[in-house]
Amino acid sequence: MKHFPERLSIKWLESVYESGDFTPADVVNEIISRSMKYIEKNIWIVPPSHDLIDSYVAGLPPKSEKTPLWGIPFAIKDNIDLANVPTTAACPEYSYTPKESATVVKKLIEAGAIPVGKTNLDQFATGLVGTRSPYGECHNAYQDEMISGGSSSGSAVGVALGLCAFALGTDTAGSGRVPAMLNSLIGYKPPFGSWSTKGVVPACASLDCVTVFTGSFEESELVDSVARGYDTDCIWSRKIEKKGDVLPKKIYLPSELPVFYGEWKNSYQKKWENAVSRIKLLAKNRKVCVEEISYEMFQKAALILYEGAYVAERWEDLKDFVESNPGKTFHVTETILRSGGKTENTAAKLFGNIHELQMYKHKTREILDGAVMIMPTAGGSFTRDQVREDPIKTNSQMGLYTNHCNLLDLAAVAIPENSRDRKYPFGITLFALHDSENFLSALAKEFLSTESVELAVCGLHKKGFSLESQLIELGAKFVRNDTTSSEYKMYKLDTIPSKPGLVKVKKGNSISLEIYEISKEKLGIFMDRVNQPLSIGNITLADGSVVKGFLCESLAVNGCEEIQDWV
Repeated sequence: MKHFPERLSIKWLESVYESGDFTPADVVNEIISRSMKYIEKNIWIVPPSHDLIDSYVAGLPPKSEKTPLWGIPFAIKDNIDLANVPTTAACPEYSYTPKESATVVKKLIEAGAIPVGKTNLDQFATGLVGTRSPYGECHNAYQDEMISGGSSSGSAVGVALGLCAFALGTDTAGSGRVPAMLNSLIGYKPPFGSWSTKGVVPACASLDCVTVFTGSFEESELVDSVARGYDTDCIWSRKIEKKGDVLPKKIYLPSELPVFYGEWKNSYQKKWENAVSRIKLLAKNRKVCVEEISYEMFQKAALILYEGAYVAERWEDLKDFVESNPGKTFHVTETILRSGGKTENTAAKLFGNIHELQMYKHKTREILDGAVMIMPTAGGSFTRDQVREDPIKTNSQMGLYTNHCNLLDLAAVAIPENSRDRKYPFGITLFALHDSENFLSALAKEFLSTESVELAVCGLHKKGFSLESQLIELGAKFVRNDTTSSEYKMYKLDTIPSKPGLVKVKKGNSISLEIYEISKEKLGIFMDRVNQPLSIGNITLADGSVVKGFLCESLAVNGCEEIQDWV
């Protein structure tokens, strides 16, 4: 019997729909059940329910090439419209009920995706911490005391905890990237204008982007292929062609050590240094030039967003509501919004900012022609208590390496340094010119392929046995001893030499394993050496986690001796 994995991937859902093991209705039931377990994490503003979801399941279009997201559950940040469901932007008094969905949401539903709920956010998408909401502080997916990141807090946590397969966020200054890092996800921020923002509550309309959180880069690409497109009803929409993947000619890394902050800054710095080592090795192997660049110009550009007159755009969009509803917005949110109405934010200052920014854009276009720049997504993190004690400074630090992006018209993708990290996840962001996303795609895939995965062995590849050398040659490292869940049996196969065959059954035993770490790239090489009746598949451990490991075809164990261990 199949079980639902920790995270819901598009690939897994497609496979169980194809096999008939689960239906979209089964998946919806699981999501509603799971959501009840995480109520205290404050993920939702409109939580999953049968009243909300069942009509979409019943109305699923037939499977076809036009429905690449058939039956795939997704969540929507609650500053993006879903027809006949209130949009609050995390401010109850601001709430309105749209008659139609945002353009992006409509396209996803037409492609077969199922909306399951509206997620929590920093009020009016103003914040990078996930704590500025009257619907409660959104907790980190893995550590309750830690921030989730924001403003797209609930969307990221929902994907990380398997409450949806992907989720929409928005990103003006990092809101679609910081939460991705803090919850070990992919945060894909397409170029400004490539996804319609019609039906999105504006933060800074001239900079806002709709983004997506996924568990894998390939899934973000699939969502992008549906969501992307020119919208005649969106004044910010642009026609931006997605080119074929190709590695950049050059990779830029910061010439100065990035600033790391917070209680765990040393840990984040080590993870950054590990990422840099992997990037340099990747570049060497693929003959890509690596150069260092000062972040100073990008930092100056970033300051224009909140310390210049640009912040007036936020105030212009929301001033009528704030002034006519005193005390209805969070104090820290209102402080930020009102800063846009200061008398010094004159038209002259704004034009000065525009001209300064144009100079930075021009220089950026020259620097990043044929290149990708890589920075930490964020230099650290905080507990929710620490953010409460100093909400402005902590939030500002989370945006050190994100705020420049949309101002300079860049595409970006935030990727985890280690997608299995559940303690203090860290990630890097790849930046490219808006018309050079193909560099991001190719480089992100290459970097992610250098990440290690856990591989379980139970026979001749164990320490001290004859095939251990195959793992050592590929750079695999022994991690620990572990056991499977009680759904497995092991047999002594009638082969020369004898080897074990691990088979998953309805009722079995816990089998001892050894766990190694091996890079994804080297795992592919290793898998080519595995022959029938053995294969590499998913093995569930005693704690419920899933690793790659040796499995055997059930027909091959007929008449074989059942054993408990390989010694």
